[in-house]
Amino acid sequence: MKAYVYGPSGAEITDVVRPSPKGAQVLVRVRACALNRADLGMTKGHAHGSAGGVGTVLGMEWSGEIAELGPEAKGAKVGDKVMGSGAAAFAEYTLADHARLFRAPSNMNFDEACTLPIALTTMHNAVVTVGGLRAGQTVMIQGASSGVGLMGLQIAKLKGAKLVVGSSTDPVRRARLKEFGADLAVDSSDPGWVDAVLQATAGEGVDLIVDQISGKVASQNLRATRIRGRIVNVGRLGGTRAEFNFDLHAARRIDYVGVTFRTRTIEEISEIFDEVRKDLWGAVESRKLQLPIDKVFCFDDIGKAFEHMEANKHLGKIVVTL
Repeated sequence: MKAYVYGPSGAEITDVVRPSPKGAQVLVRVRACALNRADLGMTKGHAHGSAGGVGTVLGMEWSGEIAELGPEAKGAKVGDKVMGSGAAAFAEYTLADHARLFRAPSNMNFDEACTLPIALTTMHNAVVTVGGLRAGQTVMIQGASSGVGLMGLQIAKLKGAKLVVGSSTDPVRRARLKEFGADLAVDSSDPGWVDAVLQATAGEGVDLIVDQISGKVASQNLRATRIRGRIVNVGRLGGTRAEFNFDLHAARRIDYVGVTFRTRTIEEISEIFDEVRKDLWGAVESRKLQLPIDKVFCFDDIGKAFEHMEANKHLGKIVVTL
């Protein structure tokens, strides 16, 4: 089968052996897959948790049809239209644990379906489960113009946040954040963003920041979070190391929590998928929660898709179809 593989000379389309499902796995005939920032790093040989390196079939997010079931796979049957996340998505066939699947809604095509699994699971976990957002509270999504960030804005609004703040350093994308639920859009590269957030919250700061940037905004986040507020560290697009004002952290008594899927067990991931089904699936099926598709590429042009992502001018998801 065709697959997009990181090899000795870089990422390229090549032929690999079609995998077979074992245990609780299912084999999926991939119809569309979505690009994520971690994929971009792995096309350059960077590791993402335990994934990456020579011989790695790239990709993390897909939609398609179940082609074969492992002997312990439950709740699925051959022919089901599904979407999910996991390794080796950029291929004609991929394996997934049966607990890491969503049944794709009938009113959604494959291109649309492949954009949702990572955004839904990441942001429901960060905003609701770990972030503890309650109706009437205030929330900020740092890095809100990414696909995951746009979903965070929508989930916060859906759960009744009275003020939703989104950040983007790009003026064109920043101007569009209100389409996805932001009441206030700020430029996180301008230190004045903290004062704008404080002004919008009567000087108190927001109840919750979901941070996809980290780096230089880490201590700024502390200033923008209210006393006894919460910060959930989801991503580190702005860097993994920076100055951190420990005194301000203590004085404001902020709960600062880091999350990632890279060290979660399949049991933990299964629980996150279950929570999304219970809490959000009606909004997914009604299309209240959805992501814009910036551009669609055919699989043979997947290298161009990554060039488009690296240009960093897109809003929403970049999709590759097979």
